[in-house]
Amino acid sequence: MKILHTSDWHLGHKLYGKQRYQEFSLFLDWLAMVIEEQGIEALLIAGDIFDSQTPSNRVLELYYRFLSRISHSSCRHVIIIGGNHDSPTLLNAPRELLRFLDIHVIGRVPENIEKEIIVLRNEDNRPELMVLAVPYLRDRDLRSATAGESLYDKEKKLLAGIQDHYAKVYELAQTKRKTLDTSLPIVAMGHLFCQGGTTSQGDGIRELYVGSLVHVGLDTFPAKIDYLALGHLHLPQKVSGQVNRRYSGAPFAMSFNEADKQKCVIAVTLAPTLVVDEIPVPCFQALQTITGDLVQILETINHLKEKNQSILLEINYSGKTLLDDLQEQIYRAVGDSPLEVLRISNKRIYDHVLQQTLEIKTLEELTPLQVFQQCLDMHEIDHDQQQEMELTFKTALAALQNEDSSLE
Repeated sequence: MKILHTSDWHLGHKLYGKQRYQEFSLFLDWLAMVIEEQGIEALLIAGDIFDSQTPSNRVLELYYRFLSRISHSSCRHVIIIGGNHDSPTLLNAPRELLRFLDIHVIGRVPENIEKEIIVLRNEDNRPELMVLAVPYLRDRDLRSATAGESLYDKEKKLLAGIQDHYAKVYELAQTKRKTLDTSLPIVAMGHLFCQGGTTSQGDGIRELYVGSLVHVGLDTFPAKIDYLALGHLHLPQKVSGQVNRRYSGAPFAMSFNEADKQKCVIAVTLAPTLVVDEIPVPCFQALQTITGDLVQILETINHLKEKNQSILLEINYSGKTLLDDLQEQIYRAVGDSPLEVLRISNKRIYDHVLQQTLEIKTLEELTPLQVFQQCLDMHEIDHDQQQEMELTFKTALAALQNEDSSLE
């Protein structure tokens, strides 16, 4: 069986407020074409389908139109697990209907974890693959809080809970496989952060568990699974260098720092021998950062205009001259070309202000925690109280980011 592993679409993601609907649409069209050309029989989407728990109607339309399209293709099965950005309720709502199209959705940990075990059958109704579809494991799915527990104790419980969950699901899968076919290959899915994983600055990857740097080890996953399809990290990479343990990464650049990173989806053939191929994702929207003084910036803009190509720009002015009309000059240079400036950073202005007062950054450059920390500093909160208030703030922020905000 030939499967395709992808994740972290983040449909609805914006770059400095810029909507990316065209990129999403072009990617989904391209993915549907790849599925047909490669003869993909099963599509695995390892979480973070949406960028927020309340995606727009336009984003939902793109999602459902894609699922409808591939249900009439060579792809006979689709398995979708929820990520930390996704609303479990929103993902799960149409799952009974989607099941008739052989689209299996596991938005959150079910009450009976045996439902995370999905047996895929061929056209003759013979089992051909078993998938352990483990969604993002929320804190409340793994442990019960204990009064006065330390961060070390909390992290230890979380790691043990994640490992225990995979062990239980695998044990149930082994029992089920004995009743079907002992040679049935097993693929596991997950949405989490593995030790040694690589990220890039500004990619928007959230801390999964409050006050803890829980990064699971490879020993968390059963050693005898044939392939591990992971989501959460946005750069494609192997886990501990193993060819059959992978992050597919996000198909789009999630920030300007990823503009030169090659994105991919991963095609996996399980039998008779394991073959893993990275399929490069085309760049559907060019991004470029321009750094320098005014002359360098304007020269680069004029060079890019000659290409007559749609390019989104991030401008970092680092000249020595203090310019109060920098934005006007840059926008005038861009004119009515296909270039679009999303952000201008005037480092000289910042440096000038820093000589007189505290560091000032735009909200786009600060995380919510950094904004909160600056508020604490401005109000001269003592150090011990700051630590306590920061932990409370992180807890509240995680509740907004990682928990399902939809009504049950």
